[in-house]
Amino acid sequence: MDAQSLDRSEESLNQPERLIPPETLDPPDWSSVAALARRIVDDAVDHVGRARERPVWRPLPAEVEALFRAPVPEQPTPIEDVYALVKETVLAYPMGNIHPRFWSWYMGSGNFTGALGDFLAAIQGSNLGGGRHAAALTDQQVVGWLRDMIGFPETASGTLVSGGSVANLVGLTVARNAMAGIDLREEGVSALKEPLRFYASDQVHSCHRKAVETLGLGNKALRRIPTDSRYRIDLASLRAAIEEDRAIGFRPACVIGTAGTVNSGAVDDLAALAEIAAEQDLWLHVDGCIGALLSISPANAWRVKGIERADSVALDPHKWLHAPFEVGCALVRDRVKHRDAFAVSPEYLQGMSRGIASGEWLHEFGLQTSRGFAALKVWMALMEHGVAKFGRLIDQNIAQAAFLADLVRSHPPLELLTEPEINIVCFRYAPEGQSEERLKEINVEIMLRLQETGVAALSDTTIRGRHCLRAAICNHRTRLEDLNLLISEVLRLGSEVAPS
Repeated sequence: MDAQSLDRSEESLNQPERLIPPETLDPPDWSSVAALARRIVDDAVDHVGRARERPVWRPLPAEVEALFRAPVPEQPTPIEDVYALVKETVLAYPMGNIHPRFWSWYMGSGNFTGALGDFLAAIQGSNLGGGRHAAALTDQQVVGWLRDMIGFPETASGTLVSGGSVANLVGLTVARNAMAGIDLREEGVSALKEPLRFYASDQVHSCHRKAVETLGLGNKALRRIPTDSRYRIDLASLRAAIEEDRAIGFRPACVIGTAGTVNSGAVDDLAALAEIAAEQDLWLHVDGCIGALLSISPANAWRVKGIERADSVALDPHKWLHAPFEVGCALVRDRVKHRDAFAVSPEYLQGMSRGIASGEWLHEFGLQTSRGFAALKVWMALMEHGVAKFGRLIDQNIAQAAFLADLVRSHPPLELLTEPEINIVCFRYAPEGQSEERLKEINVEIMLRLQETGVAALSDTTIRGRHCLRAAICNHRTRLEDLNLLISEVLRLGSEVAPS
């Protein structure tokens, strides 16, 4: 650069008005945004506080669905208009799981403090890949609290993830690597001398199939074990399968216990599984996404006795801690094995003795380098209510399931297909003389009419060849009157769909 060019460059730096004006995403007037934010909060309080007055779910009109097929906007829209559109379309047509009569798939019903936590987490904007800052310490504290709730030792580690599927994937990844007998991260699954075997009940959640496939082991690596009359993994069959696999050259690696099956809420005998895993030198992973937090309930903690002996546990704070979606947690007893399964230390993520990078790198315990601040919504709700209240709410849901089962028994032609172990009730409208195929048609129609009228939301499933309705009561807003209404509506709709 010659002297004349250098002079011109210095002149331009000293006269910023000659440059293109800078742009930002911040509003030109913060006061108007503050007014809109206050209105949004008022509307949010009304939306949650009056949830009971709305339908659980309602179909989206064609014109609303069409809005979500529009192309990406090229030009700006005033934020007030953007919010009006959100209020009229997105908020007006929810899935429904915050409603007291939503009992479809196994979901929590959220809480307003948690929603505020999500907002504040987004405002703070921290990345939870790690580092020394308050959000990272909050994350570690929440993981520690969850660890303590299930009785894991203080030396155990954990990581917050999106939900149960990823939490189980994390736990099974550590199990695979720890039990492979080789440096699997370096050599890969092709270097395995003996194919690995994982064992779970035939009621295991489908995310475990996805996990073993993702881990490169294939679906055949997950051996499904028959269940007993209570839909728990059959212990004798498990022992026989392990012995058989060893004899033909497989490497038994991991037993997956289920604390609350998705079909019926069955809880495997975790203490017995811990004994078998210890005898057979196997990793014990517990899928506790439904029921791990039974451990904090005064009346029902006994159901998950033995979970504290697991090598890894997956659980979901967005279920029985009612955190807004999404947040799951993978806990691992052996911190070293956990870190060894995921840690990579590139040159741009080196730790320091001081500064932001002097904190722990949380990304070394999972798949994500970038993570949102999901811990804050859990932290705030636990601080507000205390863990004892969440334990009582778990007991409340289980008592409500027992109440619903009693209603089913006392109102023929309703039929209870399984005795509820925790908070899932499987039943159906079953008039005499109907084939299984016809019973399925009747009950699917009842389920859809309940949804379409907005009265209640149930799902359906099939257990050992028998189709049924499924009510999963994971809802702190549910009352006994809601369950009475459900039964009366099922009976009314059943008589319409299948008149006698």
